[in-house]
Amino acid sequence: MSEGTAVSDGPGEGREALERQLRRVGTQPDGGIDLAGTALLLAALERPHRPLARYRHHLSLLVRDTADLGGAAAAGGDLEARVAALRAVLVERYGYAGDEETYDDLQNASLLRVIDRRRGLPVALAILWLHAARAQGWQAEGVDFPGHFLIRLQTGSRRVILDPFRGGTPLGADALRGLLKAAQGESAELTPRHYAACGNRAILLRLQNNIKVRRLRDGALEAALATLESMLLLEPSDGPLWREAGLLHRRLENLGAAILALDRFLELAPEDPRRPEAARLVAELRARLN
Repeated sequence: MSEGTAVSDGPGEGREALERQLRRVGTQPDGGIDLAGTALLLAALERPHRPLARYRHHLSLLVRDTADLGGAAAAGGDLEARVAALRAVLVERYGYAGDEETYDDLQNASLLRVIDRRRGLPVALAILWLHAARAQGWQAEGVDFPGHFLIRLQTGSRRVILDPFRGGTPLGADALRGLLKAAQGESAELTPRHYAACGNRAILLRLQNNIKVRRLRDGALEAALATLESMLLLEPSDGPLWREAGLLHRRLENLGAAILALDRFLELAPEDPRRPEAARLVAELRARLN
């Protein structure tokens, strides 16, 4: 079946149904999370009732075509053949690339719109590359590199770091050092933590954080709060996220919700140095309500 083949699109799911599914993801172990499938659900929150069948079909085509082009060499562990197959599918066949011209466009962090436009942020594109690679049984991980999300492909003791934003270009130590210094200054130096694998939940949170940061910068506080709440569906035990939600509720004069969120932060983050400030704020908000 080609991408041009008609795909039956039933009615999309409403926001409550999407939130239930994301809440279930929040209870799953990290390795059990369907990375691309969950990213579709997050994007659908912005467009409830939009049918997802053709997007899921596209994900299946990425998997099928990577298997077809990978061949015996990739199946046998040839790292270069695996990289070539991924580039042939994601870049050459389907035209995925980083959006250099309108980098901050919110569409670049929505997997629905990334699939529509074939353009996106590094982390959004990485999700597609990881989906195609992992479905083959290949060892592929996200790399939460400062300022620029990357992926790591490995067979045995050999590994390569790729930049999905720039066509899957392999990056050696010199290129990585340049990226790091551009993000953190000339004094920054590469360490093993810069190559560390990033879990599925952390990848999804980074994807959503891109949206949240842009909305906060634009002063869209209610939209930023909605994005933050989607992050809490995925990671309900993250104390700092609850604190941030509480502060946003306070700015929006949602006093009861602010108290609940800050109380949750105090419960989940017993060692956080910001606890005294949060406790004082809760007391202030309770006094205002009374």
